[in-house]
Amino acid sequence: MVIKNPLMQLFGQSPFTPLQEHIRVVLSCANEVPGIFLAAQKNDRENVEQIRERINTLENEADDIKNELRSHLPKSMFMPVDRRDLLEILDLQDSIADTAQDIAGMMVVRHMTLPEAMHQPLMDLTNRCVDACNHLGLIMEEMDELVGTGFRGAEADKVTYMIEGLNKIESETDVHAIRLMRLLFEHEDEIGPVLTMMWDRIIHWVGDLANFAERAGNRHRLLLAR
Repeated sequence: MVIKNPLMQLFGQSPFTPLQEHIRVVLSCANEVPGIFLAAQKNDRENVEQIRERINTLENEADDIKNELRSHLPKSMFMPVDRRDLLEILDLQDSIADTAQDIAGMMVVRHMTLPEAMHQPLMDLTNRCVDACNHLGLIMEEMDELVGTGFRGAEADKVTYMIEGLNKIESETDVHAIRLMRLLFEHEDEIGPVLTMMWDRIIHWVGDLANFAERAGNRHRLLLAR
């Protein structure tokens, strides 16, 4: 009796279905990030650690799906998209989960509270970056329809519009990040040099959540252009 790989059987439905499974786990990971900042600001170390553990579990689950895909995706398949495009999108999605894990790991190193003047700007940036990730998820959920229409017509126009929306969100995150970085260095003496360096790294990682989402969205744009 031949045992079929259930993940690879999903390719019979759509070449994007396994990637949809992956992005759902990735988004669960990214959506934990705002909570870890809220818990840290309240100095709730137990909750910070619990959120970090959840992010680690989700990131490991995303890695398992990624590795399964890489190991079993045939090099020659009759699909409407190139295998390399699927793997590129997969890697960009996975980078979102990796970045969330990096943020969580940094947050447990020390008591990572911020001056009150910085907390809400941090949350504004984080929530908008997570919005970008979730918007990518919505784009990915449209891929089945695109396959059915041969990447043409009204559905292609809809996805193109969604990708433009993702680009707009990412641009907004850049504005939030600049504002937050200015505040960080304005409060450098209060925060201290070590924590300032740590927060500088974290803020860049938060921005990377939106950057990776935008890059994945732009890979979808290339698919539509071919």
